[in-house]
Amino acid sequence: MISDEKIARINQLAKKKKTDGLTPEEVKEQKHLREEYLAEFRTGMRHHIEGMKIVDPAGKDVTPEKLKQIQKEKGLHHRK
Repeated sequence: MISDEKIARINQLAKKKKTDGLTPEEVKEQKHLREEYLAEFRTGMRHHIEGMKIVDPAGKDVTPEKLKQIQKEKGLHHRK
């Protein structure tokens, strides 16, 4: 998980970019921080989606087979 300090720095650089502009070093730092943030976000989203179980209104498990296979490999939802 990305730290609160890094998120604050991302926001600080974004604000500075709008008002004063950034130095070349700050542009590199901003790019690096954004890439780190996006990587963390994507990892979290992937974990969230892989943990989903889809059930229709009748209560039948309709999770796609591809997702069921991933869950089986990871030992989620007691997939066999």
